[in-house]
Amino acid sequence: MTQHVRDVMTSDLVTVEPQASAAAAARLMRDEDVGAVLVTDHGHLRCLVSDRDLVVRVFAEGGDPEQTTVAQAGSEELITVGPDDDLDRALGLMREHAVRRLPVVEGDRPVGILSLGDMAIERGEGTALGDISVARPNT
Repeated sequence: MTQHVRDVMTSDLVTVEPQASAAAAARLMRDEDVGAVLVTDHGHLRCLVSDRDLVVRVFAEGGDPEQTTVAQAGSEELITVGPDDDLDRALGLMREHAVRRLPVVEGDRPVGILSLGDMAIERGEGTALGDISVARPNT
């Protein structure tokens, strides 16, 4: 039976407005224990900012994380899926675009996020990737 994105996506969204600072986004990621936040403008998805985006586009470039906005740090190419898309399509997009997370949208409004970890847990039970995805983080 074909599984759909909605079956495994995370629907608890962590969002920020485009003018939020990179530092605020980093603190939010830490506090919410997530690796990415969705940047929304009046409920409409504008971009996704991952922990890697902050490191590569802000910190490594010597940018001021308090002055750099998430809109400036976010991924320019936004790849999305819908909640009724099948998981094979989502996995194909992750491979094709070398991304670990896909915003799930209905129209241009975010309704969830699908991560490689979500896919690994669902599809990789008993595999090395599945085991790593469910392991407790190092502290």
